[in-house]
Amino acid sequence: MRQVISASRRTDIPMYYAGWLANAIRQGFVDVPQPYNGRVRRVSLLPEDVHTLVLWSKDFRPLLDDVGVRRAIARYDQVSCHLTVTGLGGTPLEPNITPWQEVVLQLPELIAFAGDPRRVSVRYDPIVHWFEGQEMQSNLPFAEAILREVSKAGITAVRVSFATLYGKVRKRKGWRWHDPTPAQRLEIMRELVALASSLGLTLYSCSQSDLQLAGAVPSRCIDGELLSVLHPRGLPAATGKDPGQRPECGCTLSVDIGSYLMRCPNGCRYCYANPRIAADA
Repeated sequence: MRQVISASRRTDIPMYYAGWLANAIRQGFVDVPQPYNGRVRRVSLLPEDVHTLVLWSKDFRPLLDDVGVRRAIARYDQVSCHLTVTGLGGTPLEPNITPWQEVVLQLPELIAFAGDPRRVSVRYDPIVHWFEGQEMQSNLPFAEAILREVSKAGITAVRVSFATLYGKVRKRKGWRWHDPTPAQRLEIMRELVALASSLGLTLYSCSQSDLQLAGAVPSRCIDGELLSVLHPRGLPAATGKDPGQRPECGCTLSVDIGSYLMRCPNGCRYCYANPRIAADA
């Protein structure tokens, strides 16, 4: 069975490493250092071995504008895209991200690139709360405008989660975070589900099953069943749970070719991975 390739949960490949991805595709394989044991896994990128290439980014413009990269990716039968739009681009929380009003303009071109709006998902993720002085802030005020633009583009799937405040996040200098209580999360999610429904959108809960109590649908951000249905030649993908993901993650089996050694310059202050953040130095 052909593999689903993920590029990548670990860093923003379309935004910063698109050329690297194109070279790896032309080479036909990539050697991926594993995050916990340091071993190297060779992953075939030959078209006959790849079912779907799943791309994750906060800005697909560098990839979309590079003809050579697009030509390399075109070797594959199917591409699926996750575009993250939190509303915080250009703010101190996402200092190197383009403002969301510009990012959402990519959606029609991204749908054309993927060939079907069902192959494109927008991630309003994470929902994050922090304090500025005594005032609590969040990106929730951007939700309605973002979801309206997503609906207007013809995309129906929006994925959400609340920020997980790992120890490395809480230690970042100059930031005081707020973690909503379970009751507060459900109240917020009920409002978002109602908003999404009014716009013809389905709101999926990523790795936070408690949000289902507010009407969110459990997410399979990589969904082997859907990718099988959408595959141009009807080829099946693996549909079993990916054992390498968190227990609550609904994703089916894929192989991630990114590496935490490929540090992400986005500088998002809530990031749990290995971002380049000068304040952490």
